[in-house]
Amino acid sequence: MKLTMIQTGAVPKPLRHRFMPYPLMFQTMFDATGGDFSYETIAVFAGAPLPDPATLDAILITGSAAGVYEDHAWLDPLRQFIRDAYSHKTGMLGICFGHQIMADALGGDVRKSDKGWGLGRHRYAVQGRHAFLSNAPPTLAIACSHQDQVLLAPPEAEIILASPFTPHAGLSYRNGAALSLQAHPEFADDYTAALAELRRGKAPDGLVDTALASLATPSNSADMARYIAQFLGARA
Repeated sequence: MKLTMIQTGAVPKPLRHRFMPYPLMFQTMFDATGGDFSYETIAVFAGAPLPDPATLDAILITGSAAGVYEDHAWLDPLRQFIRDAYSHKTGMLGICFGHQIMADALGGDVRKSDKGWGLGRHRYAVQGRHAFLSNAPPTLAIACSHQDQVLLAPPEAEIILASPFTPHAGLSYRNGAALSLQAHPEFADDYTAALAELRRGKAPDGLVDTALASLATPSNSADMARYIAQFLGARA
């Protein structure tokens, strides 16, 4: 299966000398699942044109520092791309900003949360028992880094992961081909820690310290990656 990664942002400049770009993080994640994936990257945030989603095997929309409510020339074309992919039932996965822009494009409400920053490893309750989550434990601990949240899910979406901090942390869509997560299963712990440290001065020091301590919690990111690969494979 060819996974077309719609890149919507880049690793923050202070961290680029230490960490791989986001598309390579996803490649590393999916390769570790043993799935038969090939990859292409379309840097829409840098001006690359979007393809016809009807011609694609599967789509992944990455994270970004952008907000869906901001004024970027590439946002409206991306919204239409998402709607077209949804109507064609092209396999589609959104992560963090990808999760938010999918919800926004398909009728949800996304805003900067008054709860503040979500940092470190959060634990999410599994609420939807779809086939790809049939072997999942009751909760999944996965890294996150965000302020924006999906506050109202689209009518076509079902909540599959939730926490008190992020009630709409995972959404599965009724067309059977679209899935999105607020958390970042592609993040290694050293990158999650570096992102949290980068927030000092923006997020309270106590929150950053708690985020760093949370990384002692065993991660379920590899499990989530396998569930996602299974979901996308079911679309082949």
